[in-house]
Amino acid sequence: MNGGIKARQVRLINEKNEQVGVVDRYEALRVSQDAGLDLVEVSPNGDPPVCRVMDYGKWLYEQKRKAREAHKKTRSTSQVLKEIRLRPETDPHDLGIKLKKARQFLEKGYKVQITVFFRGRQMLHRDRGFEILKNIAETMEDCSKVERPSKMAGRRMTLLLGAK
Repeated sequence: MNGGIKARQVRLINEKNEQVGVVDRYEALRVSQDAGLDLVEVSPNGDPPVCRVMDYGKWLYEQKRKAREAHKKTRSTSQVLKEIRLRPETDPHDLGIKLKKARQFLEKGYKVQITVFFRGRQMLHRDRGFEILKNIAETMEDCSKVERPSKMAGRRMTLLLGAK
């Protein structure tokens, strides 16, 4: 870029993307400075090397933006996991509100993990947790499918739902 170009003569492309032809390196630098832009070596292996007059900072910014956009498009919404946390004694009204939120997540295409936490003596009533998760799976049946059935892991019981 600019003073880092070592070749004596370069093939120059101006800021309007028009080929100027083979010119001396100093002439190419003068043209780029007159335009207020940078002289960038595009193809160093050519004979003579190809140089372009462009705004290098702007070009870098656009490349980063394109890479960021491409990265956003590769991320799949099905990989996003949302969690709804419950207790065995969760009130039916509160449960309804949480299920409404879970339904919104499923409509957006996210996966939803319903987790029931147990403390102390609640561990004696694991069947209550299985019953809650079974009811949730039946209630959400219209907009979701069970990807992983209810299972106990330590003091928590989980159910994974995916969008239909």
